[in-house]
Amino acid sequence: MKYSIIIPAHNEEVHLKNALSSVRRQTHQPISVIVVNDNSDDATESIIDEFAATDSNIHKLNIVSSHLHMPGSKVVNAFNSGLEQLRADYDFIVKMDADIILPDDYFEKIATIFKNHPNVGIAGGFAYEQDETGIWKRNHPMDNDHVRGAFKSYRKNCFHAMAGLRNAMGWDTVDELLAKFHGFDIHTDESLKVKHLRPIGKAYNKKAKLLQGKAMYTMRYGFAITLIASSKMAWKQGKFKSLLDNLRGYFSAKKERAPFLVTETEGEFIRALRWKNIKNKLLK
Repeated sequence: MKYSIIIPAHNEEVHLKNALSSVRRQTHQPISVIVVNDNSDDATESIIDEFAATDSNIHKLNIVSSHLHMPGSKVVNAFNSGLEQLRADYDFIVKMDADIILPDDYFEKIATIFKNHPNVGIAGGFAYEQDETGIWKRNHPMDNDHVRGAFKSYRKNCFHAMAGLRNAMGWDTVDELLAKFHGFDIHTDESLKVKHLRPIGKAYNKKAKLLQGKAMYTMRYGFAITLIASSKMAWKQGKFKSLLDNLRGYFSAKKERAPFLVTETEGEFIRALRWKNIKNKLLK
């Protein structure tokens, strides 16, 4: 199974060496790695050059965009820029963040998952973050069948079926929903423990706090599912304010008639799937 990796990187001098070193240590190597230097003004570019000088599979792509770290649009724009430069002869494609460390056999196991399970469209492990005492602990705020956006691997025909990644907050949720819409499965492997070096959302701009609710609107959740999902999120985070922010974002997007990320048919499928999951959890 051949694969390629795209790594969006904006001011990642602190973490990028560790991320690229973990790629180099993989027991199953990629056919290409494109590191997209997204308007960095630190040592990110020189780090990419250092690795590219000694590894012909690692390539640099410089792009210019906003310095604001807005979840969704910035990272997907960078990913898509890298996608345009990608060789087409891959079996699966990886969107990887610049602040993670992979176990050495990560992609060997991902390749085996795709090879042994032809219906799997998206695969990945689980994120671990250090607590204040330095202990690595699992941090997975979503359901266990969700792959974090920081390290998602997509089977080629699944990626094409869902027409790539959506350029908006919620891209790493809608991708899995659309994969299921097209008949693919999501596969997670608990043995694949990925070290995430920067906590979720640490670099996000303050304007991003309403975008989760907007994402739920643009994915056609409807108000009832948005309320349930937002309440669950607020409970897990221990932050009631996040519920209010989500609802404000939802109604703001509705008032502005924000464009939807999915079609009406896809939206019907997504709502039915969400209600099915909610009912299953209530019956447990």
